[in-house]
Amino acid sequence: MKNITKSVIALFAVLALSCSVEDVEDRPVIQGVDTPELVAPENDKSYVLLEENADDVAERFVWTKATYGGDVEIGYKLLIDVKGGDFTKAIELGGTSGATQIEVTVKILNQAVIELGGTPDQLGSYDIKVVSSLAGIEKMMSETPLTILVNAYTGLIPYEFTDWYLIGAAVQGDWTNNADTKHQPLFRSGTNPNLYQFTGFFKAGAFKLISKPGQWAPMYGKGDNGAIVARPTEADPDPSSFEIATEGYYTFTMNTETLKYTLVAYNAAAAATFTTVGIIGDSTPLGWDASTALTQSTFNSHVWSLNVLSLNDGKAKFRANNAWDVSWGGNTAFSGFPNNGASGGDLPVAKSKYKIYFNDLDGSYLMIPNQE
Repeated sequence: MKNITKSVIALFAVLALSCSVEDVEDRPVIQGVDTPELVAPENDKSYVLLEENADDVAERFVWTKATYGGDVEIGYKLLIDVKGGDFTKAIELGGTSGATQIEVTVKILNQAVIELGGTPDQLGSYDIKVVSSLAGIEKMMSETPLTILVNAYTGLIPYEFTDWYLIGAAVQGDWTNNADTKHQPLFRSGTNPNLYQFTGFFKAGAFKLISKPGQWAPMYGKGDNGAIVARPTEADPDPSSFEIATEGYYTFTMNTETLKYTLVAYNAAAAATFTTVGIIGDSTPLGWDASTALTQSTFNSHVWSLNVLSLNDGKAKFRANNAWDVSWGGNTAFSGFPNNGASGGDLPVAKSKYKIYFNDLDGSYLMIPNQE
């Protein structure tokens, strides 16, 4: 009976394979005929982009329909590259399914120009092309580029760093993991982008580190002999937690290059307490005349933050109680902690919108740009 069954299954397999081969042989081969070509706007049109108009439509791009050897639904992507570029590193401005036009906002066009190396407040030339495709294959690109001239604003500034946040029962936010939870970030060295540190209050309990609030990977956990263990994706094993046996103040340091960490007690008994801590400088809304106040953490009274603050090109410092009796500075943009970027100097600031974190125990600061 088993042999009969095997024979019947094999017969059906042969028939199925035969049908599949015949279907493939009989299927018409669809090939590209006419490439999509841009017809609007006019060539060499100029655009002066303004940040206050970020959500407005900068331009509606229109192109001719691509044709293939058959009645098929065609997808399109609008690409931009530097003038004379080969489009191997072009940036997508948008895509459609079937439609032969697309509106591009000021914000999207501006960011593409900045990513292509455009200099803010200077007119630059860029080429636009359209790529058509059928289900992602059989692609065709415009033969002739449309050239536009764009004067961009600063937009997003380069920030090629990874931030790491504490999560767990021992730290602010507990194990709640969503984008809105106020997780405490580690402060990053201003001179070594792989070195992170945080000095502050920990409750008794466990904690780990995540780089993207709302996601459980990438993650770092505790390994053996002072090692940290990475969890690159959520499909990877969950590492062990770091443990705090007794609540109190500690300094946690980790190096993502050497994969080592330290966790030592910190004596905060003699630490000063402040009524207010603010940021001040010619990059801030109130200039050097007055501080913009930060918000004190309810979990750790020595940690201060601001969710979003627009800053201009210039300098900044932190100071306590709206006076110059106690102030902190830094030598490196974005971040620093003692002996690694934090000192009495003026912090260099580039125009952007920032999330700001400051620790009055040691003068550590973290300013994350490109916020909404």
